[in-house]
Amino acid sequence: MRDSKDWTWVLQRPCSECGFDGPNFLRSDIASTIRAQATRLAELARSPLVASRPAATTWSAHEYLCHVRDVYELYAFRLDLMLTEDDPLYPNWDQDETAANEVYSEQDLGEAVEALVANGHRLAAMFDGLADEQWDRPGRRSDGAGFTVDTFGRYLVHDPHHHIWDIEQGYVDLEIS
Repeated sequence: MRDSKDWTWVLQRPCSECGFDGPNFLRSDIASTIRAQATRLAELARSPLVASRPAATTWSAHEYLCHVRDVYELYAFRLDLMLTEDDPLYPNWDQDETAANEVYSEQDLGEAVEALVANGHRLAAMFDGLADEQWDRPGRRSDGAGFTVDTFGRYLVHDPHHHIWDIEQGYVDLEIS
């Protein structure tokens, strides 16, 4: 199923599903949170349920892990654009098309987890290296949503946070079944 939601609202109010509080999340916590999320996702990959979908329309943990791996890579690219260009317009990325074309469920899990952790640490290092004046640099998505490096980072952190919640809820649902 395609996700057509505009998730930028997580910058104005907490997520009622996963509990992420974007408006009160500190930019000083972005890098350490990315590292912690990558570690937690690697832990979740050890479950014997990793390849199971809790529902036909819900990704398996394996698929979520591949997605977050790609999110980290994409956001590193976009962050680099924001730091090197003036108000860049990011190339479009269709996460659902990518998942289908890359057949996430058939990718080697060990390689996906290794790349997820590496991509997460690389992205976290980019945030660690920011100078104070860089946090206000702007960038825009192809749908017109505008960000500063600060809001971009807080928006980014919600995605893995939400997917960790998705995976944990899915594991509970699978164990109950």
